[in-house]
Amino acid sequence: MSSETSEEDKGVAAALIQRLELERIPRALDLKEKVDAGGRLDDMDIAFLERVFADMEDVKQLVARNPEYHQLAANVVGLYEEITARALENEKSA
Repeated sequence: MSSETSEEDKGVAAALIQRLELERIPRALDLKEKVDAGGRLDDMDIAFLERVFADMEDVKQLVARNPEYHQLAANVVGLYEEITARALENEKSA
């Protein structure tokens, strides 16, 4: 990997981490609280999750090239999987 790519990866990663901290994680935690309380996801919630999954698809290569981000990515994916699994349970029991 060239140092240019590495610097580019660092810049992209910094922007993604900032987005996670300021937008994605707080919203995800709100959704988790909602579904854990038995709530159902509305269209805006689903659109948010779809955007996040699309973003994760876009950063797969970045994460693959940079092992220091593996755990963070795994934690984020795990959180979203918990939300969607619980939301599905809630839909089935509604």
